[in-house]
Amino acid sequence: MDATSEEALLKAGIMKAKGLVTAVMSDADNVYIVLTARGLRNDIFILSRGSDEKSEVKLLRAGASRVILPYKIGGKRMAEVLTRPTVVDFLDTAMMDSELGLAMEELKVGQKSPMVGKSLIESNLRKDYGVIIVAIKKAQGKMIFNPQSSEVIESGDIIVALGKKDMMEKMSNIL
Repeated sequence: MDATSEEALLKAGIMKAKGLVTAVMSDADNVYIVLTARGLRNDIFILSRGSDEKSEVKLLRAGASRVILPYKIGGKRMAEVLTRPTVVDFLDTAMMDSELGLAMEELKVGQKSPMVGKSLIESNLRKDYGVIIVAIKKAQGKMIFNPQSSEVIESGDIIVALGKKDMMEKMSNIL
């Protein structure tokens, strides 16, 4: 079935989906799929693959929520391996080595969380869960990298943390 058709998107369950990924080889087809999907569901998150910056602009204009450029990402990755091999090795080990049991997660702070209104130091997240708080994305969209211990946790914040998978799950329950 042709992924660019309304029929295919409806049959795939777009009306109940949380999101849609368009990753066919043709940028033109991806644009067409995005336009068709956006016409069916104005509220759906659409992640699309593009080949270059020109196609990225067109996909966003067509209604894609985010665009991934694999060639650009691959090129950056190759440059990082050449210029910062230890950093790349650390990230690969931390994120891909299942024996370490590490994960980087984003955890949303709920309205009823006991952490709301506490500073990071008062929350004891690092002490109680052994996590490193990498960033906090505030509900308004502002990203705070390497937040200070005095940063106050608010409802709707998204905490980006690195730590053991089992402890992340426990921390998620409290947030």
